[in-house]
Amino acid sequence: MNNLGKNGSLLNQYLAEMRDVEIQKDSLRFRQNMERVGEIFAYEISKTLEWEEKEVITSLGTACCMVLKQQPVIATILRAGLPMHQGILRFFDSAENAFISAFRKHHKNGRFDIQVEYTSSPEINDKILILSDPMLATGSSMVLSYKELRRKGEPRHTHFVSALASVQGIEFLKKNLARDSYSLWVGAVDDELTAQAYIVPGLGDAGDLAFGSKL
Repeated sequence: MNNLGKNGSLLNQYLAEMRDVEIQKDSLRFRQNMERVGEIFAYEISKTLEWEEKEVITSLGTACCMVLKQQPVIATILRAGLPMHQGILRFFDSAENAFISAFRKHHKNGRFDIQVEYTSSPEINDKILILSDPMLATGSSMVLSYKELRRKGEPRHTHFVSALASVQGIEFLKKNLARDSYSLWVGAVDDELTAQAYIVPGLGDAGDLAFGSKL
């Protein structure tokens, strides 16, 4: 697991603003901060990827440059994941994209199930997959979405990305993906979940804060 929030950087500033109930009133700023966090994750992940030399013709000669050997496939869970996805895409601007529509279906007893309605994805077999969701709460949405994407092929390695994660969510990933090749990238880890499975202290509902409340 890579917890980028353990080291002082602008990531910590953006996370602090996203948590702040007063700053959260500005949805544009919330989305921009989430995009910036996505950019930081993309940059850090890029250091782990394979690179190769390429000769580039300049106006004055030839330069030997390092370029990505293969573009990743970047995926996110609608709708909350869109701003972070945009930040990652801004750095991996030639990457193919995948989208998963997943939601919590609540029951009368207070429990809920994660259901997937729609998946749009390119072929991911033997490719690097980056799957982002701003909040890793129980971990169920991330694992289910990952398994849906694996219907499109077996990725060589998967990078799971979340701005905030709970201890429970991290343990859920470890338990359910023990045989898979993956890395987890987070900005901070919070200790608690509410009875409704929201991270505490967390920041609230990332989808509502970015795009407005839903019925």
